[in-house]
Amino acid sequence: MGGIAAIARQAGHRVTGCDANVYPPMSTQLEAQGIELIEGYSPEQLLQLETMPDLFVIGNVVSRGNPLMEAILNQGLPYTSGPQWLGEQVLFGRHVLAVAGTHGKTTTSAMLTWILEFNGYQPGYLIGGVPLNFSVSARLGESQYFVIEADEYDTAFFDKRSKFVHYRPRTALLNNLEFDHADIFADLAAIETQFHHLVRTVPSAGLLVVNGEESALERVIARGAWAPVERFGQDSQNEWSMISQAGDGFTVLQGGKEVASVRWSPDSGVMGRHNQLNALAAIAAANHIGISPEDSAKALAVFKNVKRRLETIGVSNDITVYDDFAHHPTAITTTMDGLRRRVGKARILAVLEPRSNTMKLGVMKAQLPDSLREADRVFAFGADSGKESLGWDLAEVLAPLNTKDAKQALAFNDLDRLVEAVANEAKPGDHILVMSNGGFGGVHQKILKALKDKK
Repeated sequence: MGGIAAIARQAGHRVTGCDANVYPPMSTQLEAQGIELIEGYSPEQLLQLETMPDLFVIGNVVSRGNPLMEAILNQGLPYTSGPQWLGEQVLFGRHVLAVAGTHGKTTTSAMLTWILEFNGYQPGYLIGGVPLNFSVSARLGESQYFVIEADEYDTAFFDKRSKFVHYRPRTALLNNLEFDHADIFADLAAIETQFHHLVRTVPSAGLLVVNGEESALERVIARGAWAPVERFGQDSQNEWSMISQAGDGFTVLQGGKEVASVRWSPDSGVMGRHNQLNALAAIAAANHIGISPEDSAKALAVFKNVKRRLETIGVSNDITVYDDFAHHPTAITTTMDGLRRRVGKARILAVLEPRSNTMKLGVMKAQLPDSLREADRVFAFGADSGKESLGWDLAEVLAPLNTKDAKQALAFNDLDRLVEAVANEAKPGDHILVMSNGGFGGVHQKILKALKDKK
């Protein structure tokens, strides 16, 4: 919603907005663009505005019973959803490149946007994170091209379709598909149906770039595809494939022929096979609008990853602390694999907060132990009260990681005790990987401070 507000402001509208908690960095980013922020959802703010808004754009966290929403409904004021407004007012008539999938949407969208920018296409974009090659998470753009992170989560309380059906892409990139969002989807088949709806909107002159290693996506395509399909993956039978090289780079193959070679810069923050696949998919999508694989590779050589994707937060006593957004077991596995490739045999201490709606419901808890096996030690946090609390026993779930002789995994419901335990365990040369899709109580800085204070 912050990105949509920024795009609306860049389009020339006066924009105001409210949220339950208004805080940096989003608040400062919005205020810098002249967007007025109001704390809370009091209906009285309607009386405080100098002029009544022409339209209220409603985010999907707002539900019936919200005081401001009730006032909007009772007064018959005009409202719409963020994705619908974006689709009608910004994306209509443009060549939309949409990146969908359970994992890697933000990174792949950032890669694709940077490929277009580097090659002079001046795209608009909306990304669910801050790409380090840019200063903001969204912009209107100056060309016909618009890259968007296409989320399958529902649109609004009054529109239960997935957000991405509003975007009508000409180039649709389907990265992967697993069960997630257990709070709104009953099973994987329900999500596949939403992806089928997205596929139905791609014109016959468009292109579907599809991960050829995903059986769920094959089922989606089998239900009907009206645009050409190009698959990508490790296997050379795909239209787009790759050969991993030393240093985590890779060779790009199109139709089995080598067409480019990607070498990441040392400060890119990009690592792991999953990011090679993300980059391969971005190269295939960019090729659809005329950017050669070789020119895409040149852009990726100076690409910097998105914040909170294996981002180095600090180093203390030769111990490095990273931050990563991983919260689904598959994302945890690939993040752990990426860091292991970088650090070799050095110790990895994983610090995890399973706080997504899916994790809190316990749907993926059985997969957690296996996703963490690359870690030398695991420190997991599950609040025992409040809205972040888990409905299951974290220590019990992680028990398969422990043996009679050694405890690889520990569970905590007190953040200070977790920080103390991590600091006591850490040794020079270790790598501390913090994973959460929330703020995690500022645990990164607390760990760094504890390490600094440790003699």
